[in-house]
Amino acid sequence: MDRIKAVRGGFLLVTSLAVIGSAEAPFAETGPSLNLYGASGLIDMPSGEAQLDGNLTVSSGHFGPVSRTTLSFQITPRLSASFRFLGIRDWNAKSACQPDCGPGNGVNQFDTYYDRSFDVRYQVLEESRYLPSMTIGLQDLAGTGILSGEYIAATKHITPRLKGTVGLGWGRLGSYGDIGSPFGKRDPVDVGEGGNFNFGQWFRGPAAPFAGLEWQATDKLTLKAEYSSDDYALEAGSRGTFEKKNPFNFGAEYRVNPWVTLGGYYMYGSELGFAAHFLMTPGQRPTGAIKDGAPDPVKLRPSRQSDPDAWSPEWVTQEDAAPIFIANLNKRLEPDGLMVEAIGYSAGTAQVRIRNIRYDAEAQAIGRVARAMSHVMPASVETFEIVPLVNGMPASKVTLRRADLERLEYDPDASRQMWAGIAVGAPGDRAPNLTYDPKLYPSFTWWLAPYDRLRLFDQRSPLKMDVGLRLSARYDFGPGWVLQGSATKRLFGNLDDTPPEIPTGLQPVRSDGDLYDANGDPALESLTLAKYAYLGHDTYGRLTIGYLERMFGGVSAEVLYKPVASRWAVGAEVNYVAQRDTDGLFGFGEYDYRVATGHLSAYYAFASGFHAQLDVGRYLAGDVGATLSVNREFENGWRVGAFATKTNVSAKDFGSGSFDKGIVLEVPLSWGIGRPHRKTFETVIRPFGRDGGARLNVDGRLYGTIRDYQESGIQEQWGRFWK
Repeated sequence: MDRIKAVRGGFLLVTSLAVIGSAEAPFAETGPSLNLYGASGLIDMPSGEAQLDGNLTVSSGHFGPVSRTTLSFQITPRLSASFRFLGIRDWNAKSACQPDCGPGNGVNQFDTYYDRSFDVRYQVLEESRYLPSMTIGLQDLAGTGILSGEYIAATKHITPRLKGTVGLGWGRLGSYGDIGSPFGKRDPVDVGEGGNFNFGQWFRGPAAPFAGLEWQATDKLTLKAEYSSDDYALEAGSRGTFEKKNPFNFGAEYRVNPWVTLGGYYMYGSELGFAAHFLMTPGQRPTGAIKDGAPDPVKLRPSRQSDPDAWSPEWVTQEDAAPIFIANLNKRLEPDGLMVEAIGYSAGTAQVRIRNIRYDAEAQAIGRVARAMSHVMPASVETFEIVPLVNGMPASKVTLRRADLERLEYDPDASRQMWAGIAVGAPGDRAPNLTYDPKLYPSFTWWLAPYDRLRLFDQRSPLKMDVGLRLSARYDFGPGWVLQGSATKRLFGNLDDTPPEIPTGLQPVRSDGDLYDANGDPALESLTLAKYAYLGHDTYGRLTIGYLERMFGGVSAEVLYKPVASRWAVGAEVNYVAQRDTDGLFGFGEYDYRVATGHLSAYYAFASGFHAQLDVGRYLAGDVGATLSVNREFENGWRVGAFATKTNVSAKDFGSGSFDKGIVLEVPLSWGIGRPHRKTFETVIRPFGRDGGARLNVDGRLYGTIRDYQESGIQEQWGRFWK
């Protein structure tokens, strides 16, 4: 022990002097390395660094019986957060319940203990010539306390390829070699149902130093060494899952490419470790720019003097003008996945109402339509009005001058000048002579495609999944009238492996979701009739009736007030629903449960792509409360967000986790394939599917439906207008 203390003291001293005394510039890299917790760090200890803004990482770290799967996101240049799933094997190796650790023995009922945790970190200093980067972190700040700890860490480059880290940890990061309790006694862990913030523990109790060195031997190979302040008192002590011989860890990491890093480690003098880190950069496309066919050039009008007949307004009196214009425009726009539903016109103005089924950038769709209009519309038409339709409902009206289109096509500053000359406004009244394409309605489409359904982080496994086929169909009666539905057939998977039942004092409006997975094969996912409408004065409406989602059917009505140029919106939704049978077919008798729910909602779009939503009202289990959601959205369609719901349900009645919370990831298909596409993939990661704070899942909610077609959504990707 004396030898360990001497080595520890020397290691800390050398590293501290190196970090504080160095003044060399850092070595350029794609981002700081990650530790086995999936956070910026060494091996098992954190560092003072932050990842590049917007980076999203998925890490899988393992040593001995300990496994951690972590999702981390750099929310802002200084603030980051992580959600983690922990597994500890041989949990009952030294438990008093041996040999019988079956159901009814609480935490001992699992041979592998699973837990979830949430971290936040804030970088208070960025590295400069004389100062290190410094980060304050809270680990497992609202969990069961298994991983709970706080730290202050500083990192400084000693040479361009060598950097050192020193830090001070509390909680489990202050459990080995502590130097006392500088900020007072640490409150005991009050686990309860988990999910509560342990304010009385933060930076309290014994504090212990940690340190480490990181050397970038080559552009791909990095070597690490650290002194750990984590005693693993539970895992290596009372639970006896592994033997901890000393506090030193050593490792080597190899960057396979900019997106994948693999690492191997020797941990605590007794265990081998392995980690795989995967980097995703939502702000950048892996394939580079979106690849697409070149647009038609703008067609210039002849001068009035050279061809006065072309400028004559007499064409307005032609009875079949509208069908001809629609046919000619659709002929040009069909290869672009754009469709003209209707056209209205006067001698100087033409309005086209378009359906965009291909481009994820509305600005690009508007640009292509404007070019096509320059080829088709008579020379007397100077003003183009382009009205995007979503589910047959007008979302906005983009007005531009044809002369600007002709003048700016090859101007180096075309994007900025074009934006300055357009107006994005409310759809307004119907245009004169508005005529719909008679071939569009009614229309029927169907498609058969594979599907997967995930269940993440239940009590038995970090990942369960079903794979099968989904048959979907849609019938559009007329503008704004949509009948649609989908049915699934599972081919293989393990979602029928239901987790242990944990009853609560609430109606099982979500906790029985695993029964729908197990019993619903085949299953009718949804079958709804919906009406969407622009009600005037910046107000939109939706009415949906039918089998709204897998677990509920009924009626849902919504109204949204969203001025086109504003950053804010308000809305209201009311629903009356009954719980469906778990076989996923047509019945409602299994539960005999009906409920009225509803919410008032407020939305606000902040700068830099941040969006907030507050919903206040009554939820499916009859509880009353509020949900706050915050999302960061990138120009290419990526969305990373978090939400939390607090209602009048007690933590005991809610169950494990105390209140509903989770993380939302939405990834556009175009980001991966490098070609225009409107499809996105969304995943919601939450600790459990609980009943408190559960909201109805209904397609076509208005804010998400129309926002991208309004001023802020169009402006975000205006650079693609000329693409």
